[in-house]
Amino acid sequence: MILLDTNVVIDAHYGDAGARSRARELITNAVGGTGAAINPIILAELYSGPERGPSIEQDLIRSGITISDLPIAAAAICGRAYRKYRAARKRAGGGNAPATPLPDFFIGAHAQIMRWQLASRDTERYRTYFPDIEVVQP
Repeated sequence: MILLDTNVVIDAHYGDAGARSRARELITNAVGGTGAAINPIILAELYSGPERGPSIEQDLIRSGITISDLPIAAAAICGRAYRKYRAARKRAGGGNAPATPLPDFFIGAHAQIMRWQLASRDTERYRTYFPDIEVVQP
């Protein structure tokens, strides 16, 4: 299974020609292979993005993408990774990060706990804070 970060799903619909083609190919191969999924965090980000109406979930399911619940066990992984991020950001002079974990940390933790690949354009943060997951860049 491959977990699709929000930016990959958005690129498949709204990206420039190159990004759209790469994202669609990645999704098509994943759906036809081991499977493709999103989670509630990604779904919420999609709903808050470009207007697509109330059919986002049905469109995803129709295209073969699974909507998977976020396992509770991912919370601890998320929190520990985010704590490292906040400390690194402060050391680097970036100031204080928000106290609440960013969505990407829940997404990375989900991929890690499930031992799934993660498709994203934002590879650096995932590779730094979730080194056990395989990050695929479309």
